[in-house]
Amino acid sequence: MKILVTGAGGFIGATLVALLRQRGQAGGRRISSLAVLDRQLGETAPDMVRIEGNLQDAQVQAQIAAFGADLCFHLAALPGGAAEADPALSRRVNLDATLDLFELLTRRDPPTPPPVVVYASTIAVYGLDLPDPVAPATPTRPALIYGAHKLACEILLADYTRRGLLDGRSLRLPGIVARPRAASGLVSAFMSELLHALAAGEPFTCPVGPQATAWWMSAQRCAENLLHAASMDPTRDPEGAAARVWPLPVLRLSIAQVVATLSALYGVDGQALVRYAPQPQVEAVFGRYPRLDDRAARQLGLRDDGSVQEMVERALALLI
Repeated sequence: MKILVTGAGGFIGATLVALLRQRGQAGGRRISSLAVLDRQLGETAPDMVRIEGNLQDAQVQAQIAAFGADLCFHLAALPGGAAEADPALSRRVNLDATLDLFELLTRRDPPTPPPVVVYASTIAVYGLDLPDPVAPATPTRPALIYGAHKLACEILLADYTRRGLLDGRSLRLPGIVARPRAASGLVSAFMSELLHALAAGEPFTCPVGPQATAWWMSAQRCAENLLHAASMDPTRDPEGAAARVWPLPVLRLSIAQVVATLSALYGVDGQALVRYAPQPQVEAVFGRYPRLDDRAARQLGLRDDGSVQEMVERALALLI
């Protein structure tokens, strides 16, 4: 099996690449070639195919077409905060480049079986003022351009699948932690910063209140779910199989729960270290998540981290 990972130099992409190399197979098939794509790539293993540059560069597209992936994990994206600040760039990266990639992946000889595409979508497609619980039939009303572009690509990937050109599986990713302590362009980056700060015993100003609830997942569990999605049988969920979209199972946690767990794990006084300065816009988007009806995703074998302690331990594995 030939596998392509876009956004391979990013936080989730690098975690997924490490998992693929560790396992050496996907869905019971040996990985014969692994291609990694990003605008800039650090050091990579000698046996990996490096594709460096923008997805819309002619040279990059030629390399993608020549590689002929059997399975593609599409993670490359302009994140939410950066997308909102530059809608034109979001269109080029999150919409146009994604559609170009879908087209490139269909150019195979022979054309069957269609390549499997695991697309990293987002819970931002749901928008604000969500019902409790959020269910498969809940309407999607994105409140950010990032979510709007992701939703459009979900729909178009499902259509490529309907036409037999691709075998798409869109996963709606929740807040993934703990991202590196660097500017990411994500408004939700405070979730990772909270973990880093308390693990280091540092003070932290939180832009949402202690009772704010979000959907959480570690990068390791996210990578495992992405890999599982490549070989799961979508027909086991007839409703989801038509739309080819599943929200990842999540832990719904309040900030207070996460702070208490970090305090116990690291022996710090989280109540003293965390100062709450709620920002209404941030809390409206990232602090009001209700329960999620993710039963269909769980029946397909997708999983959450199990517990808040397990999530924190996986998220900060290098620090514990």
